[in-house]
Amino acid sequence: MSVHELYKQKKAATSLEAVSIIQPREDIIVPLAVGEPPGLVQALAEHNGLEGNRLFQMLSLYPVLSVDPSKVKIVSMFLNKDERRAFYDKEVDLLPNHFSDLPQILKETTHDRVIMAAVSPMDEDGYFSLGTNCDYVAPLLKDAKRIILEVNENMPRTFGQNHIHIDQVDAFIENHVELPVTPEIPLRPEDEIIGKTVADLIQNGDTLQIGFGAIPNAIMNFLKDHRDLTIFTEMIPDKVVDLFESGAVSNLSNPLHKGSMTATFAFGTKKLYDFMDQNKQVQMYPVDETNDSCLIAKINQLVTINATIEVDLLGQCNSESIGGRYYSSTGGQGDFGIGARMSKGGKGIICLHSTTKGGTISKIVPTLATGSVVTTSKNDVDYIVTEYGVAKLRGKTIRERTKALIDIAHPNFRDELTDKAKDMGYL
Repeated sequence: MSVHELYKQKKAATSLEAVSIIQPREDIIVPLAVGEPPGLVQALAEHNGLEGNRLFQMLSLYPVLSVDPSKVKIVSMFLNKDERRAFYDKEVDLLPNHFSDLPQILKETTHDRVIMAAVSPMDEDGYFSLGTNCDYVAPLLKDAKRIILEVNENMPRTFGQNHIHIDQVDAFIENHVELPVTPEIPLRPEDEIIGKTVADLIQNGDTLQIGFGAIPNAIMNFLKDHRDLTIFTEMIPDKVVDLFESGAVSNLSNPLHKGSMTATFAFGTKKLYDFMDQNKQVQMYPVDETNDSCLIAKINQLVTINATIEVDLLGQCNSESIGGRYYSSTGGQGDFGIGARMSKGGKGIICLHSTTKGGTISKIVPTLATGSVVTTSKNDVDYIVTEYGVAKLRGKTIRERTKALIDIAHPNFRDELTDKAKDMGYL
C-alpha cells in the first residue's frame, strides 16, 4: 500500500474518533510547549472509555484539561501559569526531573505508552516531522503502543532525529491552527545592563546555551558583532534568527552536527517558525543528547545562560519556587550547569534582577525561603550577574562569595545583607 493510501486509511474524521483507540490505564505522553496537539488533548475529556489513564505534559501552553482525575490523571513535568494553581488544587501532580533524564524516567515509570503529537504535513516519502520539537518524545516512539498525530500545516518541517513514518501511525487528524507564540517582552533598563554585562563575558568562538525571556533577548541584542558562535541549546528562541542574519553564528563547534545549530525544542513567533522550516542549519535532537552533561562537558568554551528567582549567600540558586511554593520546575538548568562546570574554558552564568516587587524585596538573600527548591547547588554555581555587576563564585570561599554577592545586590539591601552575614558567621 502506498503512503498516500495509508494516509487516507488512517485519517480520522474527528479528534474524538482519533483518541477513541486509547484504552483504559494506558499512559498518554505529549511533547512540550508548541509540540502539544491541542485538538487531541481536548478530545480526551470527551472519551468516555478512559479510566486510570495518565497524561504527561511539560510546559503546556494551553489551559489545564478539565477532566475527572479518575479518568485521566494529569502529570506535569514543568508547570505553566494555570498548572501552578491546579497543582495546589490537586488537579495536577508534578514529576521532578532533570530535563535530560525524562526519556529514561518515562521509560521506567510508564506503561502501554500512547504518544500524541502535533506534526508537520507528511512528505512524499511518508514522513511527518515533529517540527518545533524532538524532546523526550522522539526516544519513546520506537516502543510506543500507539501513535496518534495532529497534522498542522503551520508546523515547520525540520531536520534531525524527529521524524515519524506513516507506517508507525495508528491514527491522525488534520487541525491547521495557528501555533502558540511567545508574548512581546518589553526590555527594562536592568535587562539592558545585564545583557551588555553578559555579552562582554562571551568571546568569539564560544558555544552558547541560551533561552527566551527579557534578559536572554537583551544578551542576544549585544551579540550581533560577535563571530563564530555555536548554538548548542535545549530551546531555540526568536532572537537566534537575528544572530544568524548578523553573521554571528557559524556553528563550527557543534558536537552533534557541525555547521548546524542543535536544540530539542523551539518556542518563538512566526518569524522563528518560518526560519526553521526546511532549514538544514537547524537540527532537532532528543533531550537526552542535547542536555547530556557528559556530552556538554566535552564542548570547549561553552557558555550557559540561565535565570533564577533568588540566590542565597552560599550561592545556592532557587529557580523554581516562590515563597516556598512551586512555580515551575528544574528544566535543563541542572544539566547545563553541571556540563559547563566541566567544560574546558566554560562559563555557567545565572542572571537575575537584584530586586522584585518594585524594589522592595532583594533577590539576593541570606538564606532561601523555607520550602524553597535548590535548583543549582553552591558547588555547581559559577557566575551570578545582576544589573550591579558580576559575582564569580567558583573557587571562592564562603566569605569571599558572600562578599561578592553582597557587592552585586541592590545598594538598598547591602547593609542589611552584611549584618545578616555577620550574624551567620559568613563575614
